[in-house]
Amino acid sequence: MFYPDFDTDPHPALQSSIIVDLQTLATNYRDYRTSDNPPILHRKETFVTPDYPLYSEFAALTRLEQALGLLRNTTAIGTRVLWEQRLELQGVELRGHSLIVHPERAKGDSPRIERHKAAIARTELSRPVRLAVEADLFSSETTFFDYGCGYGGDIRCIHKLGYSSTGWDPYYSPDTPPIAADVVNLGYVINVIEDTGERREALIKAWELTRQVFIVSAQVLISDRTRGQIAYGDGVVTRRNTFQKYYEQEELKTYIEQVLEVEAIPVALGIYFVFRDPSLGQSFRASRYRSRATTPRIRVPSKRFEDYQGLLTPLMKFISDRGRLPVKGEMLQQMELLAEFASFKRAFQVILQVTDSQEWEEIAQKRREDLLVYFALSNFSHRPKLAELKPQVQEDIKALFGSYKQLLLSADEILFAVGNLDIIDQCCQKSEVGQKLPNSLTIHVSSLESLNPLLRLYEGCASRTIGRMDSANVIKFHIKAPKISYYFYPNFDLEPHPTLSASMQIDLRDLQVIYTDYDGEFNPPVLHQKDTLVTCEYPQYAKFVKLSDREQDWGLLDNWQEIKRLKGWQKCLIEHCATIENHQLRWRKDADPYKLKLLRSALNKKRVNSKNFFNT
Repeated sequence: MFYPDFDTDPHPALQSSIIVDLQTLATNYRDYRTSDNPPILHRKETFVTPDYPLYSEFAALTRLEQALGLLRNTTAIGTRVLWEQRLELQGVELRGHSLIVHPERAKGDSPRIERHKAAIARTELSRPVRLAVEADLFSSETTFFDYGCGYGGDIRCIHKLGYSSTGWDPYYSPDTPPIAADVVNLGYVINVIEDTGERREALIKAWELTRQVFIVSAQVLISDRTRGQIAYGDGVVTRRNTFQKYYEQEELKTYIEQVLEVEAIPVALGIYFVFRDPSLGQSFRASRYRSRATTPRIRVPSKRFEDYQGLLTPLMKFISDRGRLPVKGEMLQQMELLAEFASFKRAFQVILQVTDSQEWEEIAQKRREDLLVYFALSNFSHRPKLAELKPQVQEDIKALFGSYKQLLLSADEILFAVGNLDIIDQCCQKSEVGQKLPNSLTIHVSSLESLNPLLRLYEGCASRTIGRMDSANVIKFHIKAPKISYYFYPNFDLEPHPTLSASMQIDLRDLQVIYTDYDGEFNPPVLHQKDTLVTCEYPQYAKFVKLSDREQDWGLLDNWQEIKRLKGWQKCLIEHCATIENHQLRWRKDADPYKLKLLRSALNKKRVNSKNFFNT
């Protein structure tokens, strides 16, 4: 990056930059010389060593700017226009590396904030409420209250689902009395309140109405940081005179927990669930790290099993779910079962006669790994005492680990190992599923539970603190740096090569989140070899494999750098006279006959050479 006035300008503007990909040597050059609003530099002393001639001058300026609050919310001061607006708002002038404060110039009269204009008319559930419904937090008797309901879209949608729902809003529904409810939603409200005291009061009042689950959401990203916004307080004021406080994800979590003095569980970017009963919060967390298990199928016919199949089927379901035998009081049908078999162990012996014992052991191992991942992650916040856990979980621990102490020792051991990138690298290379590159392992989200528990924990360190990006269906494990990336490919199953819609990268060292939106981009990244991302149990696996094998056979995947984006992939298909319909690779009907003949001949020759190679 070239800042021509680095020494003389207290906040020099970026004139040009060049990015070099060290693997491909591809470059990306940007020129800001004609820009009216170039990026600018802050905290210059952090870029030089203490023996730099101007280090003290740089550092003194930064200390003054920090004291005046000029460097708060760095996303709102990254360009020249935004920085000048911040200075004007504060009544501050820069002369060289000196600050001059003009109290009479400060914008004493706050802009008129019209909060109601931030409300959004909805015809379907908002994302936070939808996630709560999908998480099964609503039962038949659940009541719902929307605090700051705006136009009332969530209230109507929840009512259509059959739940009792109401809400209050200071502008659109001021006469509706706030009432207690099982689930209370504070959806994107605290980020539109410019007064910090009032913001805190809204959070507390909504929590006081909550009987079971409190849904809190706020904006955490600025999609456009350079147009139509001026600095105001600790947020920005938009063109419509609505205030927006943009939180960092970890900042939002800390704010909720400090105000309410309870743990906030991240569900997605900017969305948290807060549980009135801590044990319910623990159960919710644990459910998010619980892998799926299929009850082993009957392999050998047995008259005795068939005679008692009605009694034994619930037992099979229980063991598939918990990975262990039940204890008395855990099964509704236990009286009939024990009357016939005397013990659960004897009943299970009958089940083993008709099923594969190895499958049952694999289920138990899955449950051990689930507990390991959950309790390793619990070390980042409040690790519960054994007595605080539900009785069923206590029995799980006893059966699968012998003792709570042994579980915690194993959990701490795996948590310590997750910080070693060499071990992470080894796990990625040994993984039976995933697209392996020198610096990463990429999987479909459905494959996560099949990974080594250390990799599940690695991803959990990101999702537990930040939350996964909504709709993310592909996950990348970075090997050279502790980072996790989430990707959203719409129509993953339907499109043979879906294009990337959005990505979110989380740096586990400082929890920095980098979000990129590819919607509407002319040349977005495109996905290849989907079969490598999923397990062989995935419903579309066979179709994915067949397509990838044919593409490999035709040479379409030979030059990875040229086909990783949409335009390059489309060019490759045209050059190979190929088209793809419903995951089937075909020759183009409008292809030049002579070129098609050459391509067919080259393909046949390649197949013959390959066959001869394997026969030698």
